[in-house]
Amino acid sequence: MSKVGMFKGIDFEFSFHLPTLIEFGFGKAALLGEKLEQLGVKNVFFVSDKGVEAAGLLQNLEKSLQTSNIQYETYLEVEPDPGLETINKGAEAFTSLSFDCIVAVGGGSAIDTAKGIRVIASNGGSIEDYAGVNKIGIAPTIPLVAIPTTSGTGSEVTIFGVYSDWVKNVKVTVTSQYMAPTIALVDPQLTMNLPKTMTAASGIDALAHGIESYFSLRSSPSSAALALEAIDIVGSHLRQSVSNGEDEQARNGMSHGSLLAGMAFNNSFLGLTHAIGSALSGHCHIPHGVAIGLLLPKVVEFNSFARPDKAAKIAELLGEKADNEDQLAKLATHAVANFVKEIGLPTRLRDVNVLEAKLTDVARDSFKSGMMKFNPRQPNESEVLELLKSIY
Repeated sequence: MSKVGMFKGIDFEFSFHLPTLIEFGFGKAALLGEKLEQLGVKNVFFVSDKGVEAAGLLQNLEKSLQTSNIQYETYLEVEPDPGLETINKGAEAFTSLSFDCIVAVGGGSAIDTAKGIRVIASNGGSIEDYAGVNKIGIAPTIPLVAIPTTSGTGSEVTIFGVYSDWVKNVKVTVTSQYMAPTIALVDPQLTMNLPKTMTAASGIDALAHGIESYFSLRSSPSSAALALEAIDIVGSHLRQSVSNGEDEQARNGMSHGSLLAGMAFNNSFLGLTHAIGSALSGHCHIPHGVAIGLLLPKVVEFNSFARPDKAAKIAELLGEKADNEDQLAKLATHAVANFVKEIGLPTRLRDVNVLEAKLTDVARDSFKSGMMKFNPRQPNESEVLELLKSIY
């Protein structure tokens, strides 16, 4: 890897925290029973969704628990971009019986739901009581095992939980070290049958995590190294994962890239893409990954003016070539936009039925996201609105 833009201007005093034990590789999900035995677990609360169940992804996990003589019940009421009520109902179901562990199986929605359930079970109240940063007072004693079935969110290792308030049409984010899962079993085998559209949408989220982590004002040498490696790996494997979901090497690469990106933004946080994306999903009910894919090219362009060195590195990792750093930086937007198009994601807001009249509300509410302050170039509301109109 060349040194173009890698650590320029980064403060070499930093903190890095990763509380989750990671087990990565094909077949690692089969370790579930063994890992829970080591923790002394007797009764598991599975959190998943009906799609994961229909795909047969719970069967081998259940067999692993049966082999270890561990009892379990399954909560399948998780929906995409889970609502506050889903979390609170899940917590009621958990506390109604004597469960001593939560196992989340699915994408970011299932894992975030499980995180929220654990918080309420340990601290009481409702999940919205903990919105913000470090509002959770008591460290949960309930083990949480995260088993991702998509490659994108990185939620299996992060300290965040994102929930939808469908009354106010906003996303609610809970940020705390106590949100991080105890163990992550990252098994690329579980992603092999993921449909193309979900592979693309979750994969572009992983790429955005790498890019925004790298651009972030909180970027450190460690988070930057993880972010750059994530960009490189996702850039090299996502197209093939979309075109041939049975390609084990591509799926392995995507699971690894997503994991590294999650590790990066766990410490550096994100930026403008996710700030606007949160408001866009809240107001217009667009799936998170689709929203991110729509926004990412223009945000890269916006940030390139503040950090051309980093834009150049991103362009280079995505396969662009030029004689110097300035020329490379100008190619970053094209590289990302072309990537989004090649994996078949929509490129215009009108293509996903967003009403132009909603854009003003989206621009305003983008500033409710805490991720905005980590963006290397701070926009005003009119600039965000202009960005949205440019992709309408």
